[in-house]
Amino acid sequence: MEKSDITIYSKSDLYYLTSIGEYIRSNRISQNKTQLELAEDAGINRTTLSQLEKGRSVNLLSLVQVLRALKKLHIFQEMEVKPQFSPMQLAALEQKQRQRVRKDTSKSSKPKSDW
Repeated sequence: MEKSDITIYSKSDLYYLTSIGEYIRSNRISQNKTQLELAEDAGINRTTLSQLEKGRSVNLLSLVQVLRALKKLHIFQEMEVKPQFSPMQLAALEQKQRQRVRKDTSKSSKPKSDW
């Protein structure tokens, strides 16, 4: 574990809740929105937003709704799970890719002759 990891993990849950609250409040103010305006945009109660900004525990869905209203959902990109392939899996996938095009000869576009 690196020194920076130790610093991150040594902080309390309350520290992170408070940091999230400060982040929400700072972005709300920079967008010149009142708590009521942001709460209405997010579809939550103003008291829920107030609790979030104070670093109190709120529903995770409320946090997502507030971040969406602030247009800050990009912070979740770090948490996105991306598939990882081994070299053997990549080679197998490359072999499965189409190499050529083959026309369907069973359905000819030429009209059949009556002869």
